[in-house]
Amino acid sequence: MAERMGFFTDTTLCIGCKACEVACKEWNDVPDDGFVFRATSYDNTGALGADTWRHVAFIEQDGRWLMSSDVCKHCTHAACLDVCPTGALFRTEFDTVVVQSDVCNGCGYCVPACPYGVIDRRERDGRAWKCTMCYDRLRGGLEPACAKACPTKSIQFGPLEELRVRAEERVERLHAEGMTEARLYGEDPGNGVGGTGAFFLLLDEPETYGLPPDPVVTTRDLGEMWRWAGVAAFGMAGALAACFLRRS
Repeated sequence: MAERMGFFTDTTLCIGCKACEVACKEWNDVPDDGFVFRATSYDNTGALGADTWRHVAFIEQDGRWLMSSDVCKHCTHAACLDVCPTGALFRTEFDTVVVQSDVCNGCGYCVPACPYGVIDRRERDGRAWKCTMCYDRLRGGLEPACAKACPTKSIQFGPLEELRVRAEERVERLHAEGMTEARLYGEDPGNGVGGTGAFFLLLDEPETYGLPPDPVVTTRDLGEMWRWAGVAAFGMAGALAACFLRRS
């Protein structure tokens, strides 16, 4: 296993140019998503989906704009991996999570399993798609297309541990400058998904950016559920056997 790689997205540096969205689409041959004017924002992509692997959110507040480039979180404990029946989803040597489109059967189990609502099925073919962190580029020693295209270095790519240190230093600097609302999201290995391979520096509550405040891996109780199902099945078998013995 190679060193774990990841994204640190510093939303304080995002200017909303959407260069990351364009670079992602161009490199990965992701189809356009309609360029719909939603009449509620200047954002024309709306949310992450099968045809939007990077999404720049525009959040208008009194006196300021918040902008943030969202992406798949590449969770440490990835529920999408747990529920995939075909092995289409796999963890790479960089500790990222990738969908193999040629193996995906379109069952859709991964879609509700994701606590962030990231993974999605493409209407044209029914298969699941999401950010691969440009797996092909990583294998060639290149950084992901979105990070390469970002003009302000809002999207930073590198070894995950180094990014976490850099992010903590950035938060301390912002606090010293009076931006006490600055906080990190997703970097904590003790959170509900074991930490994420893509984490963020935010200037408001996660909900403001459309992020769940306390995400939890949706398959965390599967083991216990199977154990209880086994106990119930065993009990039912015992009851049926007792009934049969009484009748005989």
